[in-house]
Amino acid sequence: MHTFEELVSVVKILRSEQGCSWDRKQTFESLKPCILDEAREVAEAVDKQDMDNLCEELGDVLFNVLIYSQIAEEKGCFELKDVVDGVCEKMIRRHPHVFGEQKRLSAEESLDLWNTIKKQEKNKNP
Repeated sequence: MHTFEELVSVVKILRSEQGCSWDRKQTFESLKPCILDEAREVAEAVDKQDMDNLCEELGDVLFNVLIYSQIAEEKGCFELKDVVDGVCEKMIRRHPHVFGEQKRLSAEESLDLWNTIKKQEKNKNP
């Protein structure tokens, strides 16, 4: 069984001089069709209730997240740890009914609260 750290290492190797020429030449722009295709394949696996394929396609989406993050690190934009930190911060911030003092909410109330917080965040950062 492989670990997340091994997968991160695989991506770094693929992008290195000793790695794969195709992976090395990829850019944010060139990978856009790939990540869109993988997201579509995830949706198709869900529609078909094909859990084996869903597992595989989620792995492909994760690989895309990692290769995008590796390219960003190489360019000095951000690192994978920043992606992880950012999504943790966002999930905690947008779930005050779970991680804060607010009361438990129904699914509908939770979605309304999520959208309200998201709108407030977007208004602060135009």
